[in-house]
Amino acid sequence: MKLTVDGVRVSLDGREIVRGAGLEAAGGELVGLVGPNGCGKSTLLRSIYRALRPSAGLISVDGDELARLAPREAARRVAVVPQETAEELDFTVAEVVRMGRTPHKRALDRTTADDHRICAEALERTGMSHAAGHRFARLSGGEKQRVLIARALAQRSPVLLLDEPTSHLDIRHQLEVLHLVRELDVTTLAVIHDLNQAAAFCDRVYVMRDGRILAGGPPAEVLTPELIGEVFGVRAQQVRLNGHLGFVFDRLTPSSPQPSAP
Repeated sequence: MKLTVDGVRVSLDGREIVRGAGLEAAGGELVGLVGPNGCGKSTLLRSIYRALRPSAGLISVDGDELARLAPREAARRVAVVPQETAEELDFTVAEVVRMGRTPHKRALDRTTADDHRICAEALERTGMSHAAGHRFARLSGGEKQRVLIARALAQRSPVLLLDEPTSHLDIRHQLEVLHLVRELDVTTLAVIHDLNQAAAFCDRVYVMRDGRILAGGPPAEVLTPELIGEVFGVRAQQVRLNGHLGFVFDRLTPSSPQPSAP
């Protein structure tokens, strides 16, 4: 299932935040969206899952424009794990995951045996089966992220959107969540804060600045020291660790030349 974003513009309070952004995520890919704070990454993601309405542009899944679909049908195509979640709500883990079945139910439909099976599979896949009866609000940050991903999996949508899925997590839980996402057989677009994580886990990355997409492609081709210096204002040295691309960063000063890639 292919996600296509073409020429999208989004304005908030009279100010254009996203300016003609375009990107693609092909079937089964993990695509990262990176850029400095305030560049419009989360705003673009929110426009894709229809929390915001673009002023221009097209967002489609396999050629079907999402804006023209009924909300329930759009939710069947695209699942989302937002950055902020109402964690204070007093639900069990199982109840949170069952919310993922909502797009497949009518108003008075009951939970079926098939729904229970799908939710149990989602919890097993995310390693959270043991916590089905636990209160969601009492879980650790990493556990909550796994439950929210399980809810998205229970939705059975072929496209998954993640807004900074590792924010506020310690390094162990960051890696666990990213490995889990990497192994999912769905088309995934994720806003990622950490360039090293984007380089290690993503099939492709798009770099955003001032509401525009500046570059897109495989991490090794896109995340060059020159582009990182231009966009993030830091010096970057490319390194390799266990075969994965990574970076070492330092302050960028007027007298500091950009290092060359090894």
